[in-house]
Amino acid sequence: MEQFVVSARKYRPQTFRDVVGQQAITNTLLNAIENNHLAQALLFCGPRGVGKTTCARILAKKINQDGQESPEEDFAFNIFELDAASNNSVDDIRNLIDQVRIPPQSGKYKVYIIDEVHMLSQAAFNAFLKTLEEPPKHAIFILATTEKHKIIPTILSRCQIFDFKRITVKDAAEYLKYIAENQGIEADDDALHIIAQKADGAMRDALSIFDRVVSFSGQKLTRQAVTENLNVLDYDTYFKATDLILENNIPQLLIDFNETLARGFDGHHFIAGLASHFRDLLVCKNEATIPLLEVGSDAKQRYLEQSRKASVPFLMKGIELANTCDLNYKTSKNQRLLTELCLMQLASITFDGEKKNDTPFIIPPAFFRDKRATEHKDKTSSSTISQAAEPVSTYETTPVTASKPHTDTPAKKTETTPPAVEEKRQPTSPIEIGKKRVSGLSLSSIKAKKELEKNKKETRIDESSLPREPFTEEDMQKAWDSYVKQMNDKGKKIIASNLATDRPKLKNSNTIWIELPNDTMKKEVEREQFPLMEYLKDQLHNHFISLQVTVNETIERKYAFTPQEKYAKLRETNPMIDMLRSEFDLDI
Repeated sequence: MEQFVVSARKYRPQTFRDVVGQQAITNTLLNAIENNHLAQALLFCGPRGVGKTTCARILAKKINQDGQESPEEDFAFNIFELDAASNNSVDDIRNLIDQVRIPPQSGKYKVYIIDEVHMLSQAAFNAFLKTLEEPPKHAIFILATTEKHKIIPTILSRCQIFDFKRITVKDAAEYLKYIAENQGIEADDDALHIIAQKADGAMRDALSIFDRVVSFSGQKLTRQAVTENLNVLDYDTYFKATDLILENNIPQLLIDFNETLARGFDGHHFIAGLASHFRDLLVCKNEATIPLLEVGSDAKQRYLEQSRKASVPFLMKGIELANTCDLNYKTSKNQRLLTELCLMQLASITFDGEKKNDTPFIIPPAFFRDKRATEHKDKTSSSTISQAAEPVSTYETTPVTASKPHTDTPAKKTETTPPAVEEKRQPTSPIEIGKKRVSGLSLSSIKAKKELEKNKKETRIDESSLPREPFTEEDMQKAWDSYVKQMNDKGKKIIASNLATDRPKLKNSNTIWIELPNDTMKKEVEREQFPLMEYLKDQLHNHFISLQVTVNETIERKYAFTPQEKYAKLRETNPMIDMLRSEFDLDI
């Protein structure tokens, strides 16, 4: 059986034209060779798998060609590769310096490629400085590294630096398509784009993934096979989730998320992918940004169709919620609940086709204002009519019209409302006159306020008609205790405790006096004074009762607050408690 050669080695570029995604660097090196303008110390730096070592080998081969050699000549005797990861000592560098002095037997240059040069020790770097600055005419050094920041500045200043960039998804997908055609493999564009995205800018990783997926699926490379083999969430998952979010279908959305978890994916992976999906939909909203969408042609059409269903505010809010969930995921105690809550919030952004109402009032304030005005009008009318009930029942009049003169014809007895009552039915609110709002500084507003004061005087209750029955202190205390019990039953423990602090006393015939230990309790009682007095007036049938609250800080000692004070109270009640404490060696 013929030995299998991985694609990363089989399709390693042999010329600068075959290098993928590094046109700026390869053109610079070609021009330098043609114009005899090549530096003797070069530094190739960049991410893994982008072609640093490959370009170094092509350059080492290219500079020794003078047009008379065969294209297959590799000049192996003139190219020396040193792995600095395993040869990083001072002795290794000294051996290299000794070899540099010897000129090449064939060809023009001896090329020294030092890979992973950042792994050299500090002493090795210092031993290499002099040779790197003034190398022999026949020596060229090419240093390659993935971590330029670890190289000392004195080395960097002696080299011509070339920064290799990541391979774009588009370039990687096109090169994978070229390889698939060479191998007779039928591959979907979406499948190749997924491989390119998974490689994250490294062409060597893309070729390794390609070999793995081909071994899994055979000669037909589909999107489903790639996603299944790479264990990644494909576009369908996010397209379906977005449709459910736009439909506000929270139950089905949670069921689909549970199925995703059952397939072995975690919530962090899902929510991060959903944020990227929203970003891609947002990119599709503008024709100028569509090139930023790095997907296949079929997936791009689906993105364009779904982007028409989603509004820009929805996508912006969705990205914000998903990104917040992504940031909080690692610190969350219940990560699944955090992700499900984020999905429910996403599905609640839109409701009934409209954005949720951001106003602070669901029911407009005018509704309550009109309702209060109507209730006030009804109360005023009912109280006025009740006061004028007797004159209305006996009032007889003959209707007089402007068109007919008064005659002696007997008039029919009717019951009508007196003119005074009709005036009292007019609106009395100083801010609304005839359902029209007026300014507080306008003349109409001042007139309205005067009418209100006038109506108030006319509808003032006669105090002589209010009940004023005498009561005893015992009756008052019973009513007081009843109110305290009601407060306890309603859960208002603070006001009940404050009212039960002292027994109320009857200072005179109509004044109730209570003494409290501090000013805070006094303010609490005064704040709840109105419902208390209404209750007492009703129970005692006396509407001329008043409440007087005073503060006496000396009585505060009556109440035990600390454990020591409570123990002292118990000891006053039963001195035998000291014997109990000493017998069982108890602490307070």
